[in-house]
Amino acid sequence: MKIFRMERSLILPISMNEAWSFFSDPRNLRKITPPKMNLVPTHSLSDAMHPGQVIVYRVRIGPGISVNWVTEITQVDAPHFFVDEQRFGPYKFWHHLHRFAPHVEGVLAEDIVHYGLYGGVLAGAVNALIVRRQLEAIFDYRTRVLDDLFN
Repeated sequence: MKIFRMERSLILPISMNEAWSFFSDPRNLRKITPPKMNLVPTHSLSDAMHPGQVIVYRVRIGPGISVNWVTEITQVDAPHFFVDEQRFGPYKFWHHLHRFAPHVEGVLAEDIVHYGLYGGVLAGAVNALIVRRQLEAIFDYRTRVLDDLFN
């Protein structure tokens, strides 16, 4: 299986604690996800993030196609980073590191995503033609929303 990587970073004019409070609350994911994806938590979400926390969403991945997306928080080092990994969902493999570091203008928020796709030998083409563009659009939307929320 080929593993793909995507990185994004953003400087937000907020404190480390404000960044942690926002990003570590799984209820905020819906706020920074494009509405067309119709991301809906399918069970109650706990307030405090912790290793072993399982989060279940229903998400639209294409016209008329919705799937359950089950992620587990596998690592937490507040307020510096946390990792979510997909247990079931649209990816064959998903590992997302959310990292936060002090910056002279506030906080440097970084996302490092490693992902694998179904499709065997066609996975590279599917990534290049569809998935990579979708992920970039999701993170572009996220950047715009975060800019509006915190700037």
